[in-house]
Amino acid sequence: MAGVRAAYDALVAAGELRPDAAQAAVADRLQALAEALEKPAAKPGFFARITGAAAAVAPRGLYIWGGVGRGKSMIMDLFYGAVDVVPKRRVHFHEFMLEVHADIFAERQRGGGDPIPAVAATIAASARLLAFDEMQVKDIADAAIVSRLFTALFAHGVTVVATSNRVPEDLYKDGLNRQLFTPFIVLLRGYCDVVTLDGPVDYRLERLGGAATWHVPNGPAATAALAETFFRMTDYPVEDRARVPTETLAVPGGRTLFVPKSLKGVAVFSFSRLCRQPLGAADYLAIARHFHTLFLVGVPMMGPENRNEAARFVTLIDALYEHKVKLLASADAVPAGLYPTGDGAFEFARTVSRLMEMQSADYLALGHG
Repeated sequence: MAGVRAAYDALVAAGELRPDAAQAAVADRLQALAEALEKPAAKPGFFARITGAAAAVAPRGLYIWGGVGRGKSMIMDLFYGAVDVVPKRRVHFHEFMLEVHADIFAERQRGGGDPIPAVAATIAASARLLAFDEMQVKDIADAAIVSRLFTALFAHGVTVVATSNRVPEDLYKDGLNRQLFTPFIVLLRGYCDVVTLDGPVDYRLERLGGAATWHVPNGPAATAALAETFFRMTDYPVEDRARVPTETLAVPGGRTLFVPKSLKGVAVFSFSRLCRQPLGAADYLAIARHFHTLFLVGVPMMGPENRNEAARFVTLIDALYEHKVKLLASADAVPAGLYPTGDGAFEFARTVSRLMEMQSADYLALGHG
């Protein structure tokens, strides 16, 4: 299998990426980590066996931080696809913490003692390498346990690679009871090298290329314009449009949501699939957390006769807005004309305001999450 740097150089040679010294440097660091992980795991020494710790023999991880659109997810894709280590797992950090809290609850229901060591042992058994997308901590429930959880994971010999928009010291910045969290920053720097990927170009915004984000009316011209932007943003060959990957997205509560087109953090849905089906806030939040860009096709004009669809649309836009998701859409009207009259039009005005803001250059430059 090609190494990380070789895979990166191949993309540059093919013209799919432009040469970027910052990206190349991170690719080299990840290549070195991949080679370290692929060596046979060293056995812990005498002291480690006595204390039960194995962290001393695990390769140091990498914490990659920088502005939005600098290529962090792309570099992570190359690393995770190239590294030959099992077991390994890649997961959005927020989803991982939701699972951790559920596992802690289940462990407590069994009536044992401290649940964190048992949960950490289970995670470590299923992943020698944990690759996290978008590490960020906003919830006090997460902040209160990450230090103890990751202390146990590192002791089990887990190597962590993470991407983030924030330097470690800015994680959970100004959060409630932050003193519960600050040991995690020391721990993270103790077991991971912190590297910056923050070149001058926002590739994600550049690939949007100033394209219109709201196309009126629905029809072939709008569909063609959205398709052109989708293929430019994802670098996917237009001739392979029939083979754009799909995805099944996990939703809290054990449900799943089918994503008709999913590529490099970009998803495509129809209005009918998202707002005419019995979906709710949990579904829309899962989409907003997982995708940095959403293409929404076929937004109709609405009124009191389809109040349920309008209510779902409002909830969807709230979730996208709160997570700074880029929205590109085709619709029968501009935002102000989507729900022009009738009962409910006044309440819809807030959504119109958000839709207008989501088309602004300032909003589009914001980082996802």
